[in-house]
Amino acid sequence: MDPVNLFDLASQQARWLSVRQTTIAGNVANANTPGYRAKDVEPFERVLDRTRVAMTATQAGHLSGGATEAGYAVRAEEPQTAILPSENTVGLEDELIKAGEVRRSFELNTAIVKAFHRMVMLSSKA
Repeated sequence: MDPVNLFDLASQQARWLSVRQTTIAGNVANANTPGYRAKDVEPFERVLDRTRVAMTATQAGHLSGGATEAGYAVRAEEPQTAILPSENTVGLEDELIKAGEVRRSFELNTAIVKAFHRMVMLSSKA
């Protein structure tokens, strides 16, 4: 039996979320440090791009169609935080929003793993 890729993916995301939470906490801790530049972790999507996670078609009709990037404008976001007179780029509101995103992502990650674990356990009882 092959190992379950979902558990590996969920643990990788949990590690990434932990690093992002630590980075956000560091930004908040240095909110009054003159010259401090706010930091953030690269998006998890880029981490996944470097990881081999792909769907495999088992029949010819599987995985056909779908949306592509061609119909969407994809661009890099500009920093939204103004530099303060102390040349500090930390915006507490932005950091609190990021912290909320991390919390929700942790909760979603945990809920998915619990549901998948429950499904595996129920299928092994049969």
